Amino acid sequence: MEQIPESIHFVGVGGIGMSALAQMAASLGIETSGSDRGANAPENQRIIGALRNCGVKIYPQDGSRMNESPLPRALIYSTAIEEDNPDFVKGKDIPRLHRSEAMKLLVERSGKQILAVTGSCGKTSVTAWLAEALAACGKDPSMIGGGLSNCFVGAASAGNYHCGSGDLCVLEADESDKSLLNYSAAHALVLNIGTDHYSKEELVEVFQKFLKSTKETAVMSTDVFEALGTDCMKHLNVKLFSTSPDAPEMMNGYPVLKVSGYHAEAGKVTAEIGGSAITLPAPGIHNAANAAAVICMLELLGIDRKTAVEAAAKFSGVWRRFDFAGTTEKGVIVFDDYAHNVEKIQSCIRAAKEISGGRVLAIFQPHGFAPLRFMREELIVMLKETLEPQDVFAFLPVYYAGGTASFTPKSEEVAAEYSQQLADRIQYFDTRAVAEDWISRNLKAGDIAVVMGARDNSLSDWASSLGK
Repeated sequence: MEQIPESIHFVGVGGIGMSALAQMAASLGIETSGSDRGANAPENQRIIGALRNCGVKIYPQDGSRMNESPLPRALIYSTAIEEDNPDFVKGKDIPRLHRSEAMKLLVERSGKQILAVTGSCGKTSVTAWLAEALAACGKDPSMIGGGLSNCFVGAASAGNYHCGSGDLCVLEADESDKSLLNYSAAHALVLNIGTDHYSKEELVEVFQKFLKSTKETAVMSTDVFEALGTDCMKHLNVKLFSTSPDAPEMMNGYPVLKVSGYHAEAGKVTAEIGGSAITLPAPGIHNAANAAAVICMLELLGIDRKTAVEAAAKFSGVWRRFDFAGTTEKGVIVFDDYAHNVEKIQSCIRAAKEISGGRVLAIFQPHGFAPLRFMREELIVMLKETLEPQDVFAFLPVYYAGGTASFTPKSEEVAAEYSQQLADRIQYFDTRAVAEDWISRNLKAGDIAVVMGARDNSLSDWASSLGK
């Protein structure tokens, strides 16, 4: 398909990535509809309400849109949608577009250059951070994100899409299904290489192909640079960043922006980036690295260091990225985070420990059986490295959103296995009520509880209820 059709239907429109594209399509004057299994769930109304307010017609996911005339000219779907979906069954003769291809065609229709942010961890935050910083510098890009930016929220915007007046579109490029290879960017930012979807070797190949198709500039960490080699980026203007105190000023002729002096105390988080002091929005050395990545790209786009640092320091954050959810009656501090892979979980625990004078309880709800199976061996290794004797990592039951699943492993099985090595530092809560009771009996003022997990928006509501 060479152009986006004038009438499209999103299968699973309530998803964080799909809803962003639906908002974009509506803003471009395209007749847009969508269906979702969770369209009426209270926890999804921030997204569903914004979709309705910007003109997207919402249907149950029962194929009923296909009973109306005229039919949509294309069905937009994500990798998560299965072949027996009712919209697919009833719309079997309607052409399909994967969401990455739809994103490419929508951006082409908008006439904007793509600035793609990718990597295994941090891309949602950095996408929102970079878009907000560019807006602060007067460039007002459009943004397609995988999270809800606190800056771009409105009645007709959930926060994962912003229709800007500038010539750039900052978008989150997904490596999890390799769909980032479906389009070429003018500018690319590769944050890191994890292993939550593929082996490191396979991801290296993906990112090398991605950079070869990028046209103008690229930013990446020094670790990514060393893993990818220079052949895939010889045609690009490149800047690197690093949090290592031993990082050189230059690598293979490319400048390195260094983070130093990271410090978190009494709720204030500071660092120096390239010698310039900056106050960061949240704890965690990964946030300092993200800020450095943003500043690198701003400089490649012609913004001076002072202005870039000032713009980066104003970041207002992303929903469910180490959000303060409140304090319990006993004084336990509650945070809410989208962490769902080993690297993100570790960053979250470390951030909590930086500001905690006591115990840290990490409550994790796996977002599927396959993801838990994939991380099973690596997660225990990380927990043995990260948890201190007083800390606790607790599993909730696996979140199941429907569809085909093997239903293994279960959280309680993994918890039982882990407890053989970490004893009572591992817990299993079969309900949220059990978790609440454990917190009440075992945590005290100054301790921290972090609720972690993806896909299930009710986790955020629960974290907030804990903190009231």
